[in-house]
Amino acid sequence: MHVRSKITGIVTLLSLSLIALTGCRSEVEKTRLKILIAGSMIVPFNELEQAYENAHPEVDVEVEAHGSIQVIRHVTEIHDLVDVVIPADYALIPMLMYIRTVPESSTPYADWFIEFASNRLALAYRKESRYGDEINDQNWYEIISKPDVKLGLSDPRFDALGYRTLMIMQLAEDVYQDPTIFEQIFLGQFKMPISVKKSGEKSIVHVPEILEPTENTSLVMRGSSIALIALLESGDVDYAFEYESVIKQHGLSYVALPDQLNMGNPDLNQHYARVEVQLDFQRFSTVKPEFEGTAIGYGVTIPSNAPHPEWAEDFVAFLLGPAGQEILRTNKHPPLDIPLADGFEVIPESLKLLCEPRP
Repeated sequence: MHVRSKITGIVTLLSLSLIALTGCRSEVEKTRLKILIAGSMIVPFNELEQAYENAHPEVDVEVEAHGSIQVIRHVTEIHDLVDVVIPADYALIPMLMYIRTVPESSTPYADWFIEFASNRLALAYRKESRYGDEINDQNWYEIISKPDVKLGLSDPRFDALGYRTLMIMQLAEDVYQDPTIFEQIFLGQFKMPISVKKSGEKSIVHVPEILEPTENTSLVMRGSSIALIALLESGDVDYAFEYESVIKQHGLSYVALPDQLNMGNPDLNQHYARVEVQLDFQRFSTVKPEFEGTAIGYGVTIPSNAPHPEWAEDFVAFLLGPAGQEILRTNKHPPLDIPLADGFEVIPESLKLLCEPRP
């Protein structure tokens, strides 16, 4: 009886060990789908990730958020293996991925993208912010230029919101008929200045390679748009330009900007294009980053060296389909009614049913 009990115990132990090993193996065998997104997509992607994993328990969706330029650089410069990339400016994909090739090949990192969502910019603040009880849609640029006001700025060398903020301030000079607005906000705030020159009717904003705030600056700069939210909520900054979707997701107050400034109306692209931002940034080894003003459009693509292209395609189809679009709407991020594809002829067949060629 003692021997039988001992054998039974050993069998039980082996069975438990086998179950544990099987469980570990099933965890190891999950497909790890790596997705890099613009920081302004974090809230809807928390829900998108959960919904996709619920439908596909064999997939572990791993989402990383960065400034939009950094999203692309992780693929093309740092050489991370990524399945899906989603910057807040679709123009970064052809600029930084179409002309760069995968190491030891002649294949570009991407040859298509799909624009699938839009947004608007607004000036975010808390009711407790300095002059929060005075600011409005007519005096906001005067308020944020006051020396005792802390203004948050996303670094234009890394993030689309950063160079879009520079565009807003330059365009504001025409909208409010005040040629000193840009200077009032940025003059003397950096050790090497951001400069503006005119070329016909276009204003060209030049950002130096080293962009370091002065010691007594009223600007607080961070590497991505989403990093400014924590500073707003803690009171470390009074105001920051942000995407309207992010402002609403976090319950912040904001000054709505007119269409001429909020970068949200495609019909005004010719007006937005009156400003161009040029980065003097040597980290871009093969391109000269120049950003012309245009309406905000989020893009998605699958890098040509994606580790799991089939799953990546399936996830993008989920994002563009009814369930994904509804998750965006629920989280106050406006999807396009009809996603628009660049390189329509080469996008995966399953995605052609979910978009149209760009005009």
